[in-house]
Amino acid sequence: MPSTYTQTFDTAAYKGTVTIPLGLYINGEHVDPVEGGTIEVVNPATGRVVTSIAAGTAKDIDIAARAAKKAFKTSWGLKVPGAERGKLMFKLAALMEEHIDQFAAMDAISNGKAYQTAYGRDNKGAIAVMEYYAGWADKINGKTIETNEKKLAYTRHEPIGVVGQIIPWNVPMFSLSLKIAPALATGNTVVLKPSELTPLSALLFSTLVAKAGFPPGVINIVNGYGGTAGQAISEHPLIEKVAFTGSTLTGRKIMEAAAKSNLKPVTLELGGKSPNIIFDDADLEQSVKWAIHGIYFNHGQNCSAGSRIFVQEGIYDAFLKQFTEQALAIKVGDPFEPSTFQGPQVSKTQFERIMGYIASGKEQGATVHLGGNRIGAEGYFIQPTIFTECLPDMKIVREEIFGPVACVMKFSTEEEVLEQANDTTYGLAASVFTKDIDRAVRVAHALEAGTAWINCANQTEISMPFGGFKQSGIGRELSEYALENYTNVKAVHVNIGLRL
Repeated sequence: MPSTYTQTFDTAAYKGTVTIPLGLYINGEHVDPVEGGTIEVVNPATGRVVTSIAAGTAKDIDIAARAAKKAFKTSWGLKVPGAERGKLMFKLAALMEEHIDQFAAMDAISNGKAYQTAYGRDNKGAIAVMEYYAGWADKINGKTIETNEKKLAYTRHEPIGVVGQIIPWNVPMFSLSLKIAPALATGNTVVLKPSELTPLSALLFSTLVAKAGFPPGVINIVNGYGGTAGQAISEHPLIEKVAFTGSTLTGRKIMEAAAKSNLKPVTLELGGKSPNIIFDDADLEQSVKWAIHGIYFNHGQNCSAGSRIFVQEGIYDAFLKQFTEQALAIKVGDPFEPSTFQGPQVSKTQFERIMGYIASGKEQGATVHLGGNRIGAEGYFIQPTIFTECLPDMKIVREEIFGPVACVMKFSTEEEVLEQANDTTYGLAASVFTKDIDRAVRVAHALEAGTAWINCANQTEISMPFGGFKQSGIGRELSEYALENYTNVKAVHVNIGLRL
């Protein structure tokens, strides 16, 4: 296996050459895996292999965990003041900015997402997240708590130690920053496993860590499969906390492994089946545009995608007409074409999974109002798809599809739609569209979801928490709330006069 991967781009969106290491990044060095395995990286726009990367296993996770533990004790953690940690993180963010076009190219070629999306929302967002938590690094404060005059009582928020992080393939660099940044800000060391489908940008990131000045072992990146490297992170006794973004099924397995090993705490950002409720009095033009963005952004491969669209009967026909027209206008194609909004699905497996759901919808009696077919013979492209005549017990209504498939359903009353919207095992996000502010707030409060958007969809802010209710996860990412995932709270009692 070659030690580096070099790709030269000459496209309308990006012209340049990217060279990245293909090994594991452990203890400040790029190394080969102990057992010598590889993972093929496929370009989903063509279905062809672009390179092979090293595949780490439990043995490599063990080496990385030990390196991270040593770094935590000797050169990071409480050894480095928060202000110094913040400076290194700001430097890392600046290096990410210098290479943003290369990060976007790596995500476009391995994920299939539009280069413009990878550059703007994903990687600009990743840099902003790193900068945000860099600013928090010297503000991790406890409290002095009044008890009595013979005692000084206070709390300390201390880093947990070595944290394991497993990130998904749909927003590779944004997910990496979401996980790594709050962990570093609070003084933890990291063993991170990128998705085996989209590892290239994480490997490019690994080349910047030492340049930014981080001591060896603080950040370790171990490529590998979920069933081997991911499982090892969940089970390893030196890893004292695990954070995961992905499917609910995998989240259950991680939680079980964490409980059976050293009872490490977990944060889980899992699946969703978000309702999008559009009332008669909504701004029709805006609600259609937001609904398009809500479901088709990132090819529908978005955990908070507004895949269940409930439209009140008074505007149902007008909404469906405009929604269909705008879905037809979506440019599906080469991720490096500037006009492309939707590229291919990330992999053959994901493509077949989505097509299986489309087949299920047809079999169960839903109407394919638009799309439902493959585009072309090369790559994993799927038409933007709209189902109507959907019933609550259909698989396409109940299960997360994670693709460009919308279910549009008619409703009559607020009470009816709230019951349908909350009739799900998920609770990640929801949207409501109305000009009635009383109803907007009332419905937002009644929706069983971690995020409620009013007159918008799929909008996050770094300063606002993101996470789910029910089987959509545990804990919160983004904002000050994410810092709580990465510290232990210690209560200190100082006797200043009490005699026994």
